[in-house]
Amino acid sequence: MKITMAITMTALALLAAPAAMAAPVTLEATDGGKALTGDPDHGKAVFNKCMACHSIKAGENRVGPSLNGVIGRTAGTVAGFAYSPANKGSGIVWTQQKIFDYLAKPNAMVPGTKMVFPGLPAAQDRADVIAFLKENAK
Repeated sequence: MKITMAITMTALALLAAPAAMAAPVTLEATDGGKALTGDPDHGKAVFNKCMACHSIKAGENRVGPSLNGVIGRTAGTVAGFAYSPANKGSGIVWTQQKIFDYLAKPNAMVPGTKMVFPGLPAAQDRADVIAFLKENAK
């Protein structure tokens, strides 16, 4: 009886324990002058919206280009992907700040882009996606 009770109490304690959360990732981006941090775990969940068109695997282009190594890359340069002239000629370097701003409204930053995604209006969702990319798309 004592052993069963101890096992039951241990199981209940484990179930009640909060799930481990990823440490916040400091970003090189701001929102209205406020420094941003992102949660890569939540960013992964938000990135599910992007996965129909993008992969984080190197060389795996889909409807959109692979986002592997996107941070620091010049727009329109992934081998094997047919970019729109607007994107290819934009001259954008994908800094964390530029990605943060772009994800708010992609068509506003690059009119004529092939990307039809309307954007992520929530600043924290954008920060979290960048944290996910920073940690997982190297």
